[in-house]
Amino acid sequence: MSQLTKTNRVALDLSGVRTNGFQQIPAAIPMAQLKALRQVAQAFHARWQQDNQDFYQTNAINSAYLTASAYLQPQARQWLFDFIGGQLMKDVISPLFGSGCGFLNTQLFFNPLNPEQANYWHRDGQYHLDLQQQQQILSAARVLHVRVALFDEPGLEFIPASHTQWDTELQLDCRLGRNGAKPSDDLPEGQTVPLQAGDMLLFDANMIHRGIYGMDRLALDILFCDPLAELLQFARQDCLPDEDCLQQLVWPDIFRVTANILKKN
Repeated sequence: MSQLTKTNRVALDLSGVRTNGFQQIPAAIPMAQLKALRQVAQAFHARWQQDNQDFYQTNAINSAYLTASAYLQPQARQWLFDFIGGQLMKDVISPLFGSGCGFLNTQLFFNPLNPEQANYWHRDGQYHLDLQQQQQILSAARVLHVRVALFDEPGLEFIPASHTQWDTELQLDCRLGRNGAKPSDDLPEGQTVPLQAGDMLLFDANMIHRGIYGMDRLALDILFCDPLAELLQFARQDCLPDEDCLQQLVWPDIFRVTANILKKN
């Protein structure tokens, strides 16, 4: 039975996200909804591969912008908006953002074609922030991943509480690949969270983490963030629903917040 069903959603304990930076919710997605999500994700993945063959065949492990109109038919796109802006997501995510939040992006994670390709420790912000900025953002802004495991997968590995704590010397050497360390090296503090199909996993993008490759990994990540222009500048207007679609959603606020900030910039 879903933990959400047991607790009627309202009483769901989300303290793990706040203290450790991540929390698993087993069997969060009903099977009928999971099957529909699989169909949408697989349709997107097939069309994305056709346009990104070189990238896919070299080192790709994820794609993004599923809610854009490039690869999904209107009905599938509408269904995805219904899921992201639905009651389940609202019940789980809104308590974690006291002042509201915005929709940032969607990503699809899969296995690399090369079975020898190594995974890597990282903080999401390290690809556009310097070290000082990465440290400052730990207490200044939140980006939250909501991972939906579409199939059983090895999951992710985290350094608990690293969303509020800066790297040790070993952790920094590892994720930056310096002083003889490699980003794929094991870290003694790492905690692995394997996932079963239908599980939901919440985790802070600022924390040190890595994906674990293997099995039939195909996972949908939905990203939410504080309603800040410096975060939502990475959102895309073509990934937002139109007004007719917004009128049908349980939780349209997340898209309106993003649209309003994009208009100002």
